[in-house]
Amino acid sequence: MNSLFKSLLLVVLAVIMRPSCVFGQNNQTQAQLKVKQLIEKRAEYYRLTNGELDGYRIKIHFGGDRENAKSVKNKFSAKFNEYDTYEEYQQPNFVVLVGDFRSKLEAFESLKKIQTEFPNSFIVKGKIKMK
Repeated sequence: MNSLFKSLLLVVLAVIMRPSCVFGQNNQTQAQLKVKQLIEKRAEYYRLTNGELDGYRIKIHFGGDRENAKSVKNKFSAKFNEYDTYEEYQQPNFVVLVGDFRSKLEAFESLKKIQTEFPNSFIVKGKIKMK
């Protein structure tokens, strides 16, 4: 009788556990599908925004002389090579921007370092490159 009880208990447990295993696999499959969908959405977002998002940069120079802007950009790159530099034409000025900061606080910390050499620099909002 004892072995019959054990056998019956095993059969009952097998019947009870089987659906939970199937549901566990379904949950895992659903989770994998959601992760895949999120990855696809992120890739689509990068494609649509050309890898740019809202953020901050530091403007270190603006003026009408292109050669002067190039000179400032080269001087900056020699002293602060850890920041990316960008030269843009924003009519009627040539502008030199540095950094890709996601938060204003992050930009402010770098601004304090940069202002030792470029005292007229300031933070501007714009599109930045994703890293």
